[in-house]
Amino acid sequence: MLLTVWFYFVLVISAIIASTMVIVVTMFAPHSDLPLRITHYWGLLLIRCVGVDLKVEGLEHLDLSRPYVFAANHQSSFDIFALLAALPKVKFLAKKELFAIPLFGPALRRAGSLPVDRSNRQASLKSIEMAAQAVRQGSSIVIFPEGTRSTTNELLPFKKGGFVLAIKSGQPIVPVSLSGTGAVLPKGLGRIHSCPVKLVFGQPIATDTFKNVNKDQLMALLREAILKNYDPDYGRKSQPPKTSCPTSQPTATRLA
Repeated sequence: MLLTVWFYFVLVISAIIASTMVIVVTMFAPHSDLPLRITHYWGLLLIRCVGVDLKVEGLEHLDLSRPYVFAANHQSSFDIFALLAALPKVKFLAKKELFAIPLFGPALRRAGSLPVDRSNRQASLKSIEMAAQAVRQGSSIVIFPEGTRSTTNELLPFKKGGFVLAIKSGQPIVPVSLSGTGAVLPKGLGRIHSCPVKLVFGQPIATDTFKNVNKDQLMALLREAILKNYDPDYGRKSQPPKTSCPTSQPTATRLA
């Protein structure tokens, strides 16, 4: 319980500080990549403040000086912090509700992330086009193809919007397998557990050979690649009782 209270205390205070820094920086240097570095260190802070052992594999597959569309499985809100900690400069295609949060929402927008309104098809398509343009111009974007967090060990069906984005951008899509985040912060419970997390970047998949009519094929390739490196039981079986990692939740390189 104390760990949970500590996490949310650090989350709120650090979000206020980081958001303020992003807004101030973008007022004076709107094209600087410093806001993305601020969010990167924010993710690192939140990972470390709860003692999560984050291991990252597969970065050798990537050239982080070029843009990618990162497509990750989604089990927990903690996925975002793990991805921020692992990637020094990345933006998100995120649900529009996050942009309505005072201070945090404007900072999120100023850092280059884009809102998606899933209830409005036209607005959603516009966001996808804007995100594709951002990738073409050199920004890396994170998407969650499932659209929402899974409460089981199984990946949810993929939605097509993210694949339209990847194909329109003409840049590679990178499968990202997150294991263990559902144990750290299970959906709907809000309680934090100091469990290990593994994040695996797969080989980038070229999208410039796909057309919109072939996005189902791209979806199948990506799903297979994510499942290949996804371990739904990661960290649960080998952890001592003191970690209190959930064991009944439905179903490398150490980060510096």
